[in-house]
Amino acid sequence: MKDIRDLAILDHLRTSRAASVTDLAAATGSSVATIRRDLQRLDDAGLLRRTHGGAVLPDTHEGDSPFLEVETVNRTAKRRIAEAAARFVADGHTIVLDIGTTVLQLADLLRGRPITVITANMAVFELLKDDPAVHLVLLPGDYDPVYHSVSGHLTTDSLRLIRADHAFLGVSGISASGDLRDTTIAQVPIKQAIADACDEVTVLADSSKFPGTGAARIDLPSSIVRIVTDDDPPVPVAAAFAAHGVEVLVA
Repeated sequence: MKDIRDLAILDHLRTSRAASVTDLAAATGSSVATIRRDLQRLDDAGLLRRTHGGAVLPDTHEGDSPFLEVETVNRTAKRRIAEAAARFVADGHTIVLDIGTTVLQLADLLRGRPITVITANMAVFELLKDDPAVHLVLLPGDYDPVYHSVSGHLTTDSLRLIRADHAFLGVSGISASGDLRDTTIAQVPIKQAIADACDEVTVLADSSKFPGTGAARIDLPSSIVRIVTDDDPPVPVAAAFAAHGVEVLVA
């Protein structure tokens, strides 16, 4: 029975690349406690890598940390950032929510609000899809199971057809010179298109993003008006933002 469960766990991970303990328990018909023991044993054997609340395959690159793993990191700080950002959303607004786990926290706080939400973030879609107050628009594109999102030409082309009041962007990091960075080049044109489609842009970045990593540079569009974070950024970063007229709001 244990060998059958092991095969089921590994097969599930090969399909989704990342899974939570509860997902694996449901997929195998086992208890959460049993799955936790299985994951530790399989981790010790080098067949998978344990994460906070789940597991990934060992060949998953650090720069492409799966959504389920990243979602648990700095969750308290992300919630504070989301609470501060939610104040900039008014009833009747049309907003665009980027991918990312801090943005997901914001979406959770916006449930029940009479707003329009446009997103490529599948986690946001799942959270808001049954909310009668929210007019939800899911952008088209190629599905990426690592980031729980869609991307590609269909996504960017669709963004060119809309005009929104406000966008909330996530980033992989912010460099010492204030550049916004992402680990995935495919996300850069989408973030640029989001910024171009909105009157106002707020970047959500917890303090672990300073200084940030990521080979892909995102041009700082004039529509970015603020960065919401949980701690004061390094002096050079703060100076770079000030030079561009970008407010730093510490939640």
